Amino acid sequence: MTAAGTEAALAPVAAAHPAHPAHPAHPAHPAHRSPQVLRWLGAYTASTLGDSVYYLALSWAAVSSGTPAQAGLVMTVSAVPRALLMLVGGVVADRLGPRRVVIVSDAVRCLSTFGLAAILLLASPGLWVLAAVALVFGTVDALFLPAVGALPPRIADRDQLARVQGMRGLAYRLGAVLGGPLGGLAVATGGPAGAFGVAGVLFALSVPLLCTLRLRSLPGDDRADRDGRDGRGKALSDLRDGLRYLRGHRILGPLMIVVLLGDLGFTGPANVGLAILSEQRGWGASGIGWVLAGFGTGAGAAALLVTVLGRIPRAGAVLGWAIVLGAVTLGALAQVPRLPVAVAVAVVTGLLTGLSGVLCGTLVQTECDPAFLGRVSAVSSLGSLGIAPLSYPLTGTAMGLWGPGPVYIVSAAVCAASGLFALAVPALRRAELSGS
Repeated sequence: MTAAGTEAALAPVAAAHPAHPAHPAHPAHPAHRSPQVLRWLGAYTASTLGDSVYYLALSWAAVSSGTPAQAGLVMTVSAVPRALLMLVGGVVADRLGPRRVVIVSDAVRCLSTFGLAAILLLASPGLWVLAAVALVFGTVDALFLPAVGALPPRIADRDQLARVQGMRGLAYRLGAVLGGPLGGLAVATGGPAGAFGVAGVLFALSVPLLCTLRLRSLPGDDRADRDGRDGRGKALSDLRDGLRYLRGHRILGPLMIVVLLGDLGFTGPANVGLAILSEQRGWGASGIGWVLAGFGTGAGAAALLVTVLGRIPRAGAVLGWAIVLGAVTLGALAQVPRLPVAVAVAVVTGLLTGLSGVLCGTLVQTECDPAFLGRVSAVSSLGSLGIAPLSYPLTGTAMGLWGPGPVYIVSAAVCAASGLFALAVPALRRAELSGS
């Protein structure tokens, strides 16, 4: 329901965080005109497109080389190291610096996909090669995701971070929309080897753009640099420090609960539930595509809105109410019998959940001490990418027993509880984005 990341700054909290001054001493560069932000956005878009093409090529190659069960196992391999190592990835991002981690991550993905493309051109390897590459990607994702969440405060002024998050949301939607057709075209013309080659090119495009970034230093970076040079094995201690910092933060701690509850309620119905709902309503496979397109359109519109406005007054309250209203529309999705109405409901749901996701991402980045930003980003990503998918089997089983209607209502209630919790925590409810 919400994406990893947030940024809220009450005046007293901002005073307690000199790492993020409430107002920059010089006029802020609008994010959409900043060369730094545009280079980062170009790299992120190329990387997102590469991801979409890679996963399509991997699924096609796995299905072509084995049984459906074996293909599912190959696709699941990536999730294991990503879930297990995500928190470690946050520590690595804070110790080594997010720019370095993101560059190395995309370079490894580039080399891995080019290597797999070469192997597929020269031989017909078994599924174990695909599984090995999937394992590498899952490990790299565990490092990449926290690091990419820690970059925006180092390339943009604090009052531009909402715009940066909106632009990131648009780039993600662009990658999701264009990546599928691009990957399909690549498979159709060059087979899986050609598609993996295209993914490698896209990852390669991001690396020089990332290398040209000049990150600003933030208070706390010196401490991270010293920790990164300390060879005495402080990783576990750093992880404990990050979790302790998060637990004691009056905005970020509650926000992580909001993210986790929202994702637990939303992920199952939005993924497993749609297929079951479409089958029972007689919408067919195309119906799933139309509803997903509705979600994407609404979320993209929310990202564009925040990019244009840049400032959302009373961000904490808007976040809470957006989640509550999004929960209502999510529950309504299972009650509408006609596909056009379901698509319209999905658009509204995507708009509300997309808005709450952007606000969450911006709040994390402005509220968090830079020295802990990688670890905090890792915790929020772990909720959506590691814990929430565990609800898939439960959602499918429950819908098989009771049908989609009751399960959607229960899921909507979990999402609504997330929003109500955000509204019940005074510090989070009153949180403001910089400049609002």
